[in-house]
Amino acid sequence: MEHGEKVKQKINEADAVVIGGGSGLSAAAGYTYSGERFQRNFAEFIARYGLKDMYSAGFYPFPTKEEKWAYWSRHICCNRYDQEQNDLYMSIRALVEGRDHFVITTNVDHQFQAAGFDEERIFATQGDYGLFQCAKACHDKLYDNEEQVREMVKRQRDCRIPSSLIPKCPVCGGDMEVHLRCDGYFVEDSAWHEALNRYEEFIGKNRGNKILFLELGVGMNTPGIIKYPFWQMTADYEQAFYICLNKGQAWAPQEITEKALCIDADIADVVKSLQSAGSSHGEAVL
Repeated sequence: MEHGEKVKQKINEADAVVIGGGSGLSAAAGYTYSGERFQRNFAEFIARYGLKDMYSAGFYPFPTKEEKWAYWSRHICCNRYDQEQNDLYMSIRALVEGRDHFVITTNVDHQFQAAGFDEERIFATQGDYGLFQCAKACHDKLYDNEEQVREMVKRQRDCRIPSSLIPKCPVCGGDMEVHLRCDGYFVEDSAWHEALNRYEEFIGKNRGNKILFLELGVGMNTPGIIKYPFWQMTADYEQAFYICLNKGQAWAPQEITEKALCIDADIADVVKSLQSAGSSHGEAVL
């Protein structure tokens, strides 16, 4: 049986599907952090600071806050706000349409939501580019940032924003930061905890059922969030099955090899093959 056919079979057999989305998924969807896309959107920042890619640029010690937010506002717009619905994410949503499913993701680009996945079925563990928080977490409220960010992009000149646009915490008056888990001050607000509870409840109610753990583009940067728990639950739950799609990093421990399918290939190519397989059989797979 071809890999695409096996993936389709396992999805169709499952009582519940848990999708684990990592950075490799967004890369497969075209949201790469290096190469032509980076050069096209950040040419002046590359020339001035010698930046190599968007990931490492996120840790660059910009000399001033005006320069930092000039870069970050561009980064947020590029990866969060200036994106249309993505075909790959929408195709993945169609794969589980009508099936009990839940998404856990370390991605912060909001693409599952943009593709039409139910907000109540998504747990974004690491934050969201579209939110600001107090840099020192003096309180646990998060703030939508689109209006502020777009104004920063609109008014930046010479890799700087006006000082008046630097975001400040409305409670303590200190700096604001993008809501990303990068230090000990990450805010886990009530919505974050509610999403965690919904995820745990979903796992709990389906642990005795045919549950499919569908891991997409999860690497070894933060394996303790998705990958290791998926492996452990596959081993522990009698009817569980694990599928890993990840170019260059598709593997599973020996203990679950008979309950696992690891496909070392581009996620977009695999999903496209599922579409083709469905069409050739006269089925509306996607």
